[in-house]
Amino acid sequence: MDRIGVIGSGAWGTALAMTALRAGRDVVLWAREPAVARAITETHANPDYLPGIPLDPRLNASLESSAALRADAILLVVPAQHLRSTCAGLARDWPAGVPAVICAKGIERDTGALMSEVAAAELPAGTPLAVLSGPTFAAEVARGQPTAVTIACADHGLGERLGTALGTRTFRPYTSPDVVGAEVGGAVKNVLAIACGIVDGRGLGDNARAALITRGLAEITRLGVAKGGLAETFMGLSGMGDLILTATSMQSRNFSLGHALGQGQSLGVILGGRKAVTEGVFTASAVCALAGRLNVDMPLCGAVNALLNHDADLDSVIEGLLTRPFRGELEHTAPAP
Repeated sequence: MDRIGVIGSGAWGTALAMTALRAGRDVVLWAREPAVARAITETHANPDYLPGIPLDPRLNASLESSAALRADAILLVVPAQHLRSTCAGLARDWPAGVPAVICAKGIERDTGALMSEVAAAELPAGTPLAVLSGPTFAAEVARGQPTAVTIACADHGLGERLGTALGTRTFRPYTSPDVVGAEVGGAVKNVLAIACGIVDGRGLGDNARAALITRGLAEITRLGVAKGGLAETFMGLSGMGDLILTATSMQSRNFSLGHALGQGQSLGVILGGRKAVTEGVFTASAVCALAGRLNVDMPLCGAVNALLNHDADLDSVIEGLLTRPFRGELEHTAPAP
């Protein structure tokens, strides 16, 4: 895997392109926006998405998707709700047998589909699929600061080859066979990070945030197992690791949005001041719809969805959570057989 194509030139796509270059690969990055492509290629910067971070002069961005498709592996790094249209647009020119590595974290709102299900439906039949997930702030990855990630793939050999192609001393891939688990963890943690931001913005304390992270992990595990994932996955990088990162730092777009909500700002005002996508806003309703179909109890995600999509009053939502009946901690850790 000497040549890596990257579809999407936002913060995460640019950071992954930098990672692949550090790993010794030839990289072509596809940018939809001409100004972004020019900045990356000519000034070695991406000020719209990675301000203040110098990029490798070898990194070139193309406005032609076909250039990024001439690769041994292709990373799909577009917002989750745009993955279907992106894959549909690329399908005709997708090279036979070249793996798609899904780097978007979310659940499709209209269908409840995981990103691997979306890609499988739109890309040519038989396209190998993998998922890259884990605790990764794009800015830190772009700077070359250390992290570890999960590469989930049903084909163990392919997962290992992808890990070798992308791995460096500061970007350390661990392989997993659990594609579903990796995807559920990466999607739901964004919703829970909004909740943790609300806790912080409302001044409810570190105890409350720790409790929310823990009970949120129980919700992720219930949904993931019901969807067919492995419970062990959620104690790993794409589960607990990603949740802890995203739910504890203002670097997280989801956490910072929740923080602003907790301080009384309106959702419309917050989103109006952002260029980058805050995935949890779009995933909240999809998570709750999927949980309903699978008969999985997810009160924390439901509370976030009520705030974001049903104009619920914040104080009333908090009071509703705090007055829920007491129960055993290990109840419903997985759905009944």
